[in-house]
Amino acid sequence: MECVVCKHGTTYKGHVTVKLERGEAIILLKNVPADICENCGHYYLDEATATAVLREGEKAINQGAELEVMRYREVA
Repeated sequence: MECVVCKHGTTYKGHVTVKLERGEAIILLKNVPADICENCGHYYLDEATATAVLREGEKAINQGAELEVMRYREVA
């Protein structure tokens, strides 16, 4: 896939750290599978992964997290 941000790179399968912020809270999810641009580093999550990341972030916020670092776990 051609990167829509830089228009010069193609993507490869890899893993990234996703940072979510809401107000004063910061949630980091490590080892998230993504397509990553070889040129600029922009990453793309598929729909299922993005939904899972947002769900985990919302769960951490609802539990009162201000700074949470967690490893992403794929749902089987």
